[in-house]
Amino acid sequence: MAHRRQDPDVCGVTAAIAVIEGKWKTTLLWLLESGPHRPAELRRRVPGLTEKVLTQALREMEADGLVDRRVYDVLPLKTEYSLTAFGRDLAEALSPLSDWGHRRLDRLAGPKSATRAAS
Repeated sequence: MAHRRQDPDVCGVTAAIAVIEGKWKTTLLWLLESGPHRPAELRRRVPGLTEKVLTQALREMEADGLVDRRVYDVLPLKTEYSLTAFGRDLAEALSPLSDWGHRRLDRLAGPKSATRAAS
């Protein structure tokens, strides 16, 4: 059975979600939109993200063609991750979804805020 990332008969949205599923990938995409980052910088900016999980997510994103890993030949070794053109395309495609998500959060907060204010 083909993995849904590679199955040509799967819905396009499902194929896209398969690439970004997981707790941290969308956050990493968002951070890398601003430019290259070293792994330690990414960990500092994302509380709760362990080195192991960060490494795994970045490797998966690299395998999916979303990020580029660049290792500089200096001591100590310096590694940076940046979005590829394909990764920037994905980030751009996710922007309207992000806007929708913020509108949804505003709607969810609306009734609660109104209830608290009336109390």
